[in-house]
Amino acid sequence: MMKNKQFISPTMGKLSVEETIKEIVKFFGEDPTVSYNLVIGSDSKVRRENGVQTVDFVTAIVIHRRGKGARYFWLKNKIGKIYSLRDKIYHETLFSLELAQELVPVLKDELTGFAPYDLEIHIDVGEGGPTREMIKEVVGLVTGNGFVAKTKPEGYGAYVVADKHT
Repeated sequence: MMKNKQFISPTMGKLSVEETIKEIVKFFGEDPTVSYNLVIGSDSKVRRENGVQTVDFVTAIVIHRRGKGARYFWLKNKIGKIYSLRDKIYHETLFSLELAQELVPVLKDELTGFAPYDLEIHIDVGEGGPTREMIKEVVGLVTGNGFVAKTKPEGYGAYVVADKHT
């Protein structure tokens, strides 16, 4: 997923993967006295152009300096037809997991000696909507891969940050 991808930073514009990692490390280094949440979440939007369906998937990395602000980066993937809500939610979750699996080993090395952080995968599902029946499935997918899963309303990385750019 990350190879040849460009992340977008609202403050810095387009960044390579390497530049994004440097910015994450820099943000951690600015205040080593607090703890952080490192969040990865995805959201999507189905579009129709000239009668052809495409789906834009946005995956966001959010670095939340608890009590002292945050910074985020996002990237977009576009795929063809999605056949169901279940398929869409699984794609979102898998995009987040794939990014986490590629990013975590690199960040683990880069952030050695920095402030502690909690890594969370935010999933765009919640008890109040049509995705409620999928919560156990996608949370199980995330936790089965060794990550902490958060859903609505705690899963802001997906339904707030990533949603902003779909």
